[in-house]
Amino acid sequence: MSSATILRALHVPGTPLVVPNAWDAASARLIEAAGFAAVATSSNATSAVLGYDDGEAAPVQDVLDAAARIARAVSVPVTVDFERGYRLAPAELVERFAATGAVGLNLEDSDPATGVMIDPAVQADFLAAVRAAAGDTLVINARIDAFLRQAGSAEDQLSTAIDRANRYFAAGADCVYPIGVGDLDLIGRLVKEAPGPVNVAYGQGANTIAAYAARGVARVSFGPMFQRHLYGTFATSVLPTLQADRNPFAG
Repeated sequence: MSSATILRALHVPGTPLVVPNAWDAASARLIEAAGFAAVATSSNATSAVLGYDDGEAAPVQDVLDAAARIARAVSVPVTVDFERGYRLAPAELVERFAATGAVGLNLEDSDPATGVMIDPAVQADFLAAVRAAAGDTLVINARIDAFLRQAGSAEDQLSTAIDRANRYFAAGADCVYPIGVGDLDLIGRLVKEAPGPVNVAYGQGANTIAAYAARGVARVSFGPMFQRHLYGTFATSVLPTLQADRNPFAG
């Protein structure tokens, strides 16, 4: 069974795939050693480690090289936050991405530079072209930014997300990712209307994984939260302790 087939099969509504987001090979190995079935990356966290801002500011080859290092370091499937494809044409995107060894990717539906939502028909065509180029070798997680970009009222955002979910599944997506939705009622309604698996972000932990599972969610991810938490502790606690000539390793 291919790694893509394994990753695809792990998306079970009501029994969500929990994918902690790594930012380098070392963090990916820790995630695998902890027993998680797959590793995801975060574009924000990976960009920060590479020395760039999020939003496709990092050179695409640097991002691909980082994905390749992570994929080589673990034996579980790896899925990569690939923003909106770094302006690569679908065939080139698939060819260059496949060389990393990763078998899944997120593709978002707003312009990383401006935050403007892409026309849903245009995005559906883009996803369909990626699917045509990849066949079944890549697991496509189509990010929906209606909640993140706060496009209208909560009901407007839900309606937009449902419409885009249907379009993206019809275009060949394996999963949809309505990033920024945290309300459990909205999540439950979206899951019922979406004709395929739904990924949600854990965020700051306002809801438990069990609560997401009860709404039929198929995947829970964490974005840059782990990297931010660990690096934040390093910056605000460890380094000031060292500057004050106190033992940074003391309890």
